[in-house]
Amino acid sequence: MTKTPINEAKRPLPLSGVRVLDVSQVMAGPYCCMLLADLGADVIKIEPPGTGDQTRGAMGFKMKGSDSMGFLNMNRNKRSLTLNLKTESGKKVFFELVKTADILVENYRPGVMKKLGIDYPSLKDINPGLIYASISGFGQTGPWADRPGFDLMAQAMSGVMSVTGYPDGPPVKAGVPVADIGCALFATYGILSAYIGRTKTGQGQFIDASLFDSALAFSIWDTSQYWGTGVEPYKLGTANHMSAPYQAMKSADGYFVMGATNQKLWKQLCETIHRPELFEDARFKTNPSRLANRLELASELETTFTKKSSDEWVDLLLAAGIPAGPINTYPQAFDSEHGRHREMRIEIDHPIEGKVPNIGFAVKMNGTPQEVRKHPPLLGEHNHEILTELGISGEELKSLEVGGAFAP
Repeated sequence: MTKTPINEAKRPLPLSGVRVLDVSQVMAGPYCCMLLADLGADVIKIEPPGTGDQTRGAMGFKMKGSDSMGFLNMNRNKRSLTLNLKTESGKKVFFELVKTADILVENYRPGVMKKLGIDYPSLKDINPGLIYASISGFGQTGPWADRPGFDLMAQAMSGVMSVTGYPDGPPVKAGVPVADIGCALFATYGILSAYIGRTKTGQGQFIDASLFDSALAFSIWDTSQYWGTGVEPYKLGTANHMSAPYQAMKSADGYFVMGATNQKLWKQLCETIHRPELFEDARFKTNPSRLANRLELASELETTFTKKSSDEWVDLLLAAGIPAGPINTYPQAFDSEHGRHREMRIEIDHPIEGKVPNIGFAVKMNGTPQEVRKHPPLLGEHNHEILTELGISGEELKSLEVGGAFAP
């Protein structure tokens, strides 16, 4: 288990000095902002007073404090400011923050920010250099724009669910929220591109990122097959449309995955499992023929694979240069020798929870490695600190309090 201490960076991180306003909840927006925070940005998470980000109270189990483990895994390196954006006094503070910001990320339904008077056209007048990213289910335009958008709906309506699972099974979504995480990554890409562009023009811009578009962008192979052949993509279980064998195979004690994705590997596989006749079989002679006879191919291979355990086959295939691997659970993946070496589980010191496990950094940067500088913030933990930075105190602060800036 790797422990990552909370300390200040010894040298500037890439986004040091960049201020991000995180006006988002749940997953895509907060995850995007955490990525920016991990790179050194000062991310101020603006939350509704009283409740905060609804993910704080999500999940079906309790921690020591009121924040869920999901919240704790998407909000490190941020500061929390509770602000009622429905009040004029709350918006007054917000506008002062906007003047100091480089980036704003929000994921409310299209139209909400305009109704509040804090949409991009309104804020652009305050800060022309502001990069404003809106994350939504279906984008800011189009006939579906006003629909509530969650990962499940995006997976279903983008076509992802139509190719997930087995042909004779019910609809199945991907096991992880590919639309949410994909949108967070595409939004980050757009934000960083706009930030680089601003260094040349001095102007910010508006970024429209959606779960629907992001999920569709993942469909490269399926869509390419459809556009190239006219055949509508369909479910294949663990197999794919591009090569065979490339899927999970049954062994004596379960399943493992393997892939012989070209003719050289196919020949090597037949030799390794002592089935040379398969290489000469007309049904399996070429990749197109193997794809056409995928079920028969898997059946033939499994008559051999079921004679040894998954671990035995993985070792044998890897020794022969054939890609293969076990089907791990998440605990097995995190606790594997490789998972530990890659530091994919880290621990963060937290004022209530003590040691909080977090998923580690997915990208390793050699020159300026990401660091954990701040624990996931308690609700409103940095109110005083941020207001002080804005020069708000005394009578002005009392006036804002009376105006409901910080009240639910």
